[in-house]
Amino acid sequence: MNTADMIIHVHPELEAQDKTRITKWLEGRIGVDCAEFSHHSHSHALMVKYDPAAIEGMELLQMVRKLDPVATMVGL
Repeated sequence: MNTADMIIHVHPELEAQDKTRITKWLEGRIGVDCAEFSHHSHSHALMVKYDPAAIEGMELLQMVRKLDPVATMVGL
């Protein structure tokens, strides 16, 4: 499996339960290895490790935007 990493910034005031819902939702997708927020310095940054042959980064971003319309992808 090839892997890629992406960071998605969400609104800084996004509720904790919404962050939990996003990570569980993404990790339930085929091709997503892990999704987690950095709880220390950048709690609004979501790191996603995924297989680009199984799922596209833009598809992951669109999933996050269903709960946070202002979410943006940051290039690595």
